[in-house]
Amino acid sequence: MDVLRPTLVRIGGRVYRKNLIQEQPFPPEEEEDFCAGPGDCVDDDPCDAFVVEETERGFQCRVEVPSPFYKYIIGKKGETKKRLEAETRTSISIPKPGVEGEIVITGQHRGGVISARTRIDVLLDSFRKKQPFTHFLSFALNQPAIQEKFLQFKEEVLEKCSKDHGVSSSLFQNPAKLHLTLGTLVLLNEQEIQKACDLLQQCKEDFVDQITGGKPLTVEVAGVEYMNDDPAMTDVLYAKVHMKDGSDRLQMVSDQLVERFVASGLMLKEWDRVKLHATVMNTLFRKDPTEERNNTMPGKSSSKERESFNGRNILKLFENFYFGEVQLDSVRLSQRFSSDTSGYYATSGQL
Repeated sequence: MDVLRPTLVRIGGRVYRKNLIQEQPFPPEEEEDFCAGPGDCVDDDPCDAFVVEETERGFQCRVEVPSPFYKYIIGKKGETKKRLEAETRTSISIPKPGVEGEIVITGQHRGGVISARTRIDVLLDSFRKKQPFTHFLSFALNQPAIQEKFLQFKEEVLEKCSKDHGVSSSLFQNPAKLHLTLGTLVLLNEQEIQKACDLLQQCKEDFVDQITGGKPLTVEVAGVEYMNDDPAMTDVLYAKVHMKDGSDRLQMVSDQLVERFVASGLMLKEWDRVKLHATVMNTLFRKDPTEERNNTMPGKSSSKERESFNGRNILKLFENFYFGEVQLDSVRLSQRFSSDTSGYYATSGQL
């Protein structure tokens, strides 16, 4: 990285410099020692993205932080916290492990409190990006008629293409969990889950009802396509989804939902538009029969070694396979690694 052109980090509508650092490899779930550097504001305006209160002893700022992140601010043997306090001349009070609460930064100088808060924000932003997602926004496609056609698709594929390299029954999605994924989220406590639920309802009032007219969207699930460049080395095969009336209302709802969640800081932006697709086969399912059949977002890598399959014949024989018609009447905040009584993902909230 060019020291004269450092990486810029956007947090809460502000832009900060990220100084060149030397990160050390570390085992999972251990306390981390991470120094993000001063992270001074690069905008002309003062750092007013958060509230700094004046007290009898100086200044104070409160930060809402999910308890799983406390260890990253504390660091190994408390070194990160001690360094932050020494370099910003502040005192940082952190709740006990597992206890949800606020981190309180106090200091005699407002600039020191702002610097400590900024550096904590950079730390949190960095480590949040490393967390596996916990929830995702979805449209359920597990209606009985769709499930029946999916099982027919699976049976015919295995009957006609089982001799093709890599094709096996373990690749197929769980029919009860067929869905469209709009975007993924990392929600680490009840407060963040509630914030996401509240935002969903706000989206309904602000634009969803206006686009849909307050009525379900009628879509057709038809045809299959693959994600990667070579159909002979396929990792993800998905069913295509489109509005029955030919409009782009489903795409509009999906794009605007993701845009709103990205703006709120609850979701990271990955693509300019949501790729509307329903995964039907995925090589991630092959390695572990207990692996959750959740649709990984396009472009997200996996630490698992994947054995691709030859999808040429499947694409040729089932190019226009009709899975059916479905009424989409709700967007769900679905919980990863979960099931409800119907077999679909447990729902934390919906609109």
